[in-house]
Amino acid sequence: MPRNNKRKFPVEILTDREVRQLMDSCSKRGPTGTRNRALIAFLYRTGLRISEALDLLPRDVSHNRQIVLVRNGKGNKSRQVGIDSGALAVVQQWVTERDKLGIGPDATLFCTLAGGRLKNAYIRELLPRLARKAQIERRVHAHAFRHTFASQLLEEGVDIGRISRLLGHESLVTTERYLDHISPQRTLDAVRERMWTV
Repeated sequence: MPRNNKRKFPVEILTDREVRQLMDSCSKRGPTGTRNRALIAFLYRTGLRISEALDLLPRDVSHNRQIVLVRNGKGNKSRQVGIDSGALAVVQQWVTERDKLGIGPDATLFCTLAGGRLKNAYIRELLPRLARKAQIERRVHAHAFRHTFASQLLEEGVDIGRISRLLGHESLVTTERYLDHISPQRTLDAVRERMWTV
């Protein structure tokens, strides 16, 4: 039987403060920092997979309706995800910079300054660098924003079916495993809180 040699890391849940520190660590000079801040805010507040976020076109984000249309989710499935006004305001700063650069509507939303698609490898290098600059000791990677998104919704009492749809999971079983992995303490607490008398 073939062995999976992929190294498993613990799930990382970021705090609101840590996300702000990451955003503050982005360059304050030029459009690159504006774009990177927008991408971090976007991932944090939508829970999209990094590939889904990097595939978005500007028209996929409705600023008026506060909806993101994911056209090419996992398994080529589409879905809609909400986004709050605070995150949209940060994204809008990048859209304004993007327009000044003359980048057309057919380039991906979070693109290079020349209008090319950002590579996943760039994000894999960027986030740990920002974390070091922000003096965040935990491992920071793109999927941590997805874990954080799901964990926060769970803590806010959002129904698991809704979380599953937002994450783009095909099955509630996948979401349950995902959430148990993220918040095992919550599962233990749920059992401890049950009442039974003999």
